[in-house]
Amino acid sequence: MIKKIDKNKIRLKRHSRMRFHINGTAEKPRLNVFRSNTNIYAQIIDDDKGTTIVSASSLDKDFDRKGTKVEQAKAVGEILGKRALDKNIKQVVFDRGGYVYHGRVMALADGAREAGLDF
Repeated sequence: MIKKIDKNKIRLKRHSRMRFHINGTAEKPRLNVFRSNTNIYAQIIDDDKGTTIVSASSLDKDFDRKGTKVEQAKAVGEILGKRALDKNIKQVVFDRGGYVYHGRVMALADGAREAGLDF
């Protein structure tokens, strides 16, 4: 019998390997990305304190759910970038969460960069 490959298990292993090297501080917090089949979530985290500073997702009340999932991800990145600039956060470390830097993850990063975040 053929075993089905658990892609999320492989992603979590990749994410744990990356997290060994990626760490967010108060001066340069970590921008973490999580995507499900239908939604995308992003948050800016200070790992020293263990707190979430800013977050945005495609489930927010003020979010317009029109367009493709890639367009929605870009809009979430722009919202996150604006909220981060309101809290005087200009530089972040990008943590793609073990996902391939392509599609929705790349669109979210581009949206955050267009809003003014530097990474």
